[in-house]
Amino acid sequence: MKSKSIRKLTLAGLLVAVAVVGSLFSIPMFGAKCSPVQHMVNVLAAVMLGPGYAFGMGFAAALIRNLLGLGSLLAFPGSMIGALLCGVLYKLWPRLSVAYVGEVFGTGILGGMASYPIAAVLMNNATAALFTFVPSFLVSTAVGAAISVLVLAALKRTHVFRELEGALR
Repeated sequence: MKSKSIRKLTLAGLLVAVAVVGSLFSIPMFGAKCSPVQHMVNVLAAVMLGPGYAFGMGFAAALIRNLLGLGSLLAFPGSMIGALLCGVLYKLWPRLSVAYVGEVFGTGILGGMASYPIAAVLMNNATAALFTFVPSFLVSTAVGAAISVLVLAALKRTHVFRELEGALR
């Protein structure tokens, strides 16, 4: 039991590090810094570790990115909501396609809309509207989810995915 927790925390830490380093390759779009690597990590975390870990990792990565000046406050709803929805949907219906849809909808639509009050109040962005960040979040999460499709396909093809699932569950 204890060794599984240590394995999960180790993988979570590694994936948070990948998300933070991957944010060096962010794309500025409509006032947001889009980081597709974060969304790839969200899907991997949700599928391999579950919704709780994915949500916590989204928060940790957003916090570290903000502390290092690599992200904005919009990273919090953008990464956390998508990761949580992705993990919950995958837990309910364990199919990768469901996880991808959860990430894209959770981040692109719900996270984009949740960013509005943060931009308007905390970032003093008077021009922000409810759907201001939805297009940029959708592009970022779609690219990240597509990357995760390739990564998870490679892990499944080499049977690493099955071994990881066995070691973590």
